[in-house]
Amino acid sequence: MKELSQILHEYLMEIGMTDENTLILYVLILSLISLVGLYVIDFICKKIIRVVFIRFAKKSKSRFDDILITNRTPRYIAHLIPFSISLFIIPFIFNEFTAISDLLIRVNKMILVLVIVFILRSLIYTVRDYFKTLPKLKDKPIDSYIQVIMMFIWAFSVVSLLALITGRSFMEFITTIGAASAIIILVFKDTIMGFVASIQVSVNDMVRIGDWITFQKYGADGDVIEINLATVKVQNFDMTITTIPTYALISDSFKNWRGMVSSEGRRIKRSININFDSIKFLNKEDIQKLSKIEIISSYVNDRRNDIDGFNLKNNVDKDLLLNGRNLTNIGVFRKYLQTYIETHSAINKDMTIMVRQLDPTIHGVPLEVYAFSSDKEWQNYEYIISDIFDHIISSVKYFDLHIFEMPSSVSIKNLKL
Repeated sequence: MKELSQILHEYLMEIGMTDENTLILYVLILSLISLVGLYVIDFICKKIIRVVFIRFAKKSKSRFDDILITNRTPRYIAHLIPFSISLFIIPFIFNEFTAISDLLIRVNKMILVLVIVFILRSLIYTVRDYFKTLPKLKDKPIDSYIQVIMMFIWAFSVVSLLALITGRSFMEFITTIGAASAIIILVFKDTIMGFVASIQVSVNDMVRIGDWITFQKYGADGDVIEINLATVKVQNFDMTITTIPTYALISDSFKNWRGMVSSEGRRIKRSININFDSIKFLNKEDIQKLSKIEIISSYVNDRRNDIDGFNLKNNVDKDLLLNGRNLTNIGVFRKYLQTYIETHSAINKDMTIMVRQLDPTIHGVPLEVYAFSSDKEWQNYEYIISDIFDHIISSVKYFDLHIFEMPSSVSIKNLKL
């Protein structure tokens, strides 16, 4: 290189150029030759490194190296070589122009910092994409971890770039920035909050990708599809996307249905309201009629014999139905529902099954069915509930009970004055 530059310099002098013009033209020509040479080196290195990576990826059984190529890691590595060579060429070409040489070296170092950042980013993104292919890590908030790492990498790179621009050492510049830390914290408040929240969400296993969550404050009701440093994306069941700030998961209340999904059944908790006026004691004729219902026939007969025996033993005056012990239509109906739910094919028999009476309200006496369906899929679950309550609503009249409902305009019109 020195011999070539000397020959070029002597040739320019021989053709009659002044020393100053010769020096300028000499620098320009060497700069142009160097740029072309560095471009060729970059192109050749890029081809060679890419071919090496591709051949290695074909022989390897792992998908990691394939993802490296997809994320352009070989290309970024190839850029290191020409920019590293240029650090040695610049002082030689601009030997007579110290200020320009220092400036170009500084710019070259800044470019090298960016190239290193892009290499690290491609490697980290490769790790992220590879982890997402592993079944054990599919539900983990990998994006949050990656963003945290990238945040630190970019922070160090920005500090390094500013240190190069100002001509100060890295540690000296860090010390200077420390004085402005309060302003930095204020500017990056949301990022810091998101960072802390994402760590807490991950450590406490509050939300995973694929979880069904309900967050009423943000109108979210669906599956978590992405968790990152600042936001959590939820695909609602109407296929819309709701974006929730990550820190809201630790500052507000939300419902995660993961426990239900991983359990053996999905809870059914629904009630009907029985009209007060339809509730009554059962006389002999009523008991005789209800004893014909197969699933509670033995229960009704056993209870009738037990009650009759008690009343006879205690010489109870049954001319008034209120006296002594009695069956009620709502009590027998409750037993009927309990037996019906216990024998229903879609109900998980190993989990709680209960039909209970809730506190009376102005809308009547609520009878609640509390059980768990074996099928947890939403569509099938709703079908099971509808099937159960279709039967319940249809069976109420056989017990001389009435379901409470608010008067409608049609019922008001049909009133006989």
